[in-house]
Amino acid sequence: MSNAIRQEVSIEASPQRVYDALLDARRFREFTGAPAEIDPSPGGAFACFGGIVTGRNIELVPNRRIVQAWRVTMWPEGLYSIVRFELQPEGPPEGPRTRLIMDHVGFPQEMRRHLNGEMADGGWQRQYWDPLKKYLE
Repeated sequence: MSNAIRQEVSIEASPQRVYDALLDARRFREFTGAPAEIDPSPGGAFACFGGIVTGRNIELVPNRRIVQAWRVTMWPEGLYSIVRFELQPEGPPEGPRTRLIMDHVGFPQEMRRHLNGEMADGGWQRQYWDPLKKYLE
């Protein structure tokens, strides 16, 4: 297993809009361009990117925190990592902003470079943050 990946991104949108985009299947499909099914309740299952990423919501604090058990289909059976999204309001009075802090732990070590965006075919930045910012801003 690996140590954690931590990424922080500032998004020109309210924490509620960011939270909704991550947990609403229609919005998730719109910003990623990929199939997604998401049950936005605690314990609810999700399948994103056409089922490549699956898991369950472990903890949901509306507009503040999302914690998920998260896995990629090619990982060994039964192996789940933990992804935690913290949403903090920030920004000037002209408009809402959110500081999104993502911690990802428990993934196979050989996936670190891919998840961290060090390879051209993926990563949180390319798959989540860039399209999310474009969608919300």
